[in-house]
Amino acid sequence: MDRNALMEKARLMVAQIDDLPTIPAVATQVLQLLDQPDVEIEAVADLMLSDPVMTARVLKLINSPVFKPEHEITSLKMALVYMGLSHIREVALTTSLIEAFGDDTGALRLNAFWEHSFGVGMVSKIIARNVGYKDLEKAYISGIIHDIGEVLLSTYMLEPFGTLLASIKNRPTRLVDAEIMQLGTSHCEIGFCMARKWNFPAAYCEVIARHHAPAGAPLEPVLCAIVNLADLFCCVRGLDYGGQEWISFNLQEEEAWQILKKLAPHLEEMDIERFCYELDDAINDITALVTSLFGAKRPPEA
Repeated sequence: MDRNALMEKARLMVAQIDDLPTIPAVATQVLQLLDQPDVEIEAVADLMLSDPVMTARVLKLINSPVFKPEHEITSLKMALVYMGLSHIREVALTTSLIEAFGDDTGALRLNAFWEHSFGVGMVSKIIARNVGYKDLEKAYISGIIHDIGEVLLSTYMLEPFGTLLASIKNRPTRLVDAEIMQLGTSHCEIGFCMARKWNFPAAYCEVIARHHAPAGAPLEPVLCAIVNLADLFCCVRGLDYGGQEWISFNLQEEEAWQILKKLAPHLEEMDIERFCYELDDAINDITALVTSLFGAKRPPEA
């Protein structure tokens, strides 16, 4: 189907949703504050503390396998100092997305969705490091948000999307292909429309739209290729929406692999099978992280 037609269908679908979740107000204010020159961590911490949910999830993230501190961090100000101003934007965005889509009433299991998303984020960071992509945090956040359109389908098209999921379960059909065939658009275009409404940076919008077709990305094909491969690796290792996605691939035939080899020729010597098995070690950490993020919270220290 023509890409313009897919995007127009997605635009109309998103426009018809009156109660589309918004990025929480505190998160928006934090992002605006971080754009100011000479911003101080104390000011950011004071603002974030006004949102207990965001604060608790920031502390969960900082103590997770993503950041791996030597000792548990219980103070928000300590957490912000530890991660540095350059990473606060990514953490604020991540936690705000979790808050915006925290209702487990859709066709997809919420924990399965976030396990996949965090898995892709963490693997994207690993792949980015291996290929020499400099902005590891950008790769991480791109992996987390790449499938955000799935949440809208799961929540606002509950019946048709649930039927779609049932029709492909354990069958050799990719979810994105089934979406295009049955819905006339996919989570890629829908996620792109959502990201534009939320004023996401252009690179993140592109990853959301192009993570299944990185060669067509005009801005950052390498970043899209990184997320594409991370997505594939996570699916073959079981982080796949609880069995709702079918993935089988030959790495050498993937366009994303060809894109990355141009940047890092040494990938030809990479032991792919060993790398896939190494991902198994991260699965328990990812599952524990998601459980922690959606578990009970207690008020943090200032």
